[in-house]
Parts: sequence; C-alpha cells; structure tokens
Amino acid sequence: MKNSLQQELKQAHQKSAKPMLWVAMISMTMMFAGLTSAYVVSRSRADWVSFILPNAFNISTTLIVLSSLTFLMAKKFIKNGNQQMTTLFLVSTLLLGLGFVYFQLDGFSQLYKEGLYFAGDQSTVKSSFVYGITVAHLAHVFAGIIVLIVVLFNHLSKKYSASNYLGLELGAIFWHFVDIVWIYLFFFFYFIR
Repeated sequence: MKNSLQQELKQAHQKSAKPMLWVAMISMTMMFAGLTSAYVVSRSRADWVSFILPNAFNISTTLIVLSSLTFLMAKKFIKNGNQQMTTLFLVSTLLLGLGFVYFQLDGFSQLYKEGLYFAGDQSTVKSSFVYGITVAHLAHVFAGIIVLIVVLFNHLSKKYSASNYLGLELGAIFWHFVDIVWIYLFFFFYFIR
C-alpha cells in the first residue's frame, strides 16, 4: 500500500512538473517584457545616451546558443541510452554556461571602464537599464547553472535513463528559455538604442 501511494505521488509530480515550469517561465517573460517596455518608454528622455554594447556580449551570446545545442545533444543521447555522450554534452553545456557568465561580467567591466555606471551621479538612464535588465537575466542564468549542476549530478548518479529523464528534460526546457530570453535581450539592446 505504501509503495502504491508513493508511485501515485511520483506520477502526480511528473504530470504537474512541466505545467508548473511553464507557468514560472511565463511570469519571467512578463517581467522581462515589462522591463524592456520601460526601456522603450525611457528612450524619449532628454538625458538618454546611446552607446554600443561591448564585444563581450557578442561572445556570450554565441556561447549561450552553443550551450543550448549541447543540451539538445545531451537529451538526444540520454534518450538513446548513451550515458557517456550524455555526460560529455552536459559537461559541455555547463562549461559554456559558465563561459557565458564570464563574458557577461567582462561586458559589465567594459561598460564600467567606458564610464557607464549602473547608479550614481555619472550613470545614465540607458546604462542603468542595460545593467538592471542584464543582471535580472544573469540571476536566471545562475539559477540555470544550479539546474545544470543538479542535472549533471543526477545523471552521474544514474538517476536518468532512456525511459526516465524528466529532470534532464525540465532542466533543458529552462535552459533553452534562459537562452531565448538572452537572444531577445541582446537583439533588443542592439537594435533599440
């Protein structure tokens, strides 16, 4: 009886996991829509200063796109039961994700060296928005890095198989979401100056 109850709870959790993730991602999307809308409205201010994004953001964009591709490959290989290749692609995803964070921080450093500050007397409205929106995204990336570490740990603990990989799949969905949000933000900042 106890095993039957545990099995039912596990099935209920599995059925609700994806919808709960989608609801969370929709709310995060609304947050970024609000932030970018405020950016657009603020462009009409007299003190708006336009500047070019540092090259580090181009590199970080490439890295996060590659990380989504490696996560797709990890999912493909776990479905085929290839544990070794799944490990390789999960580790690659994690390293690319960390590279993304590194180049984001490098981009902030370049902005700072150019005299573009988040707050204070020397800050501009645009630089404050770029910092604020990007830091909000980085918070989600850090959550994604934690998810990647958990997925990798669970994979190495043999919790995933060709027939049981829900945790890996949920991690992939969230990681792809983080990727898509950054691509949107990158092109938004690039084209809407």
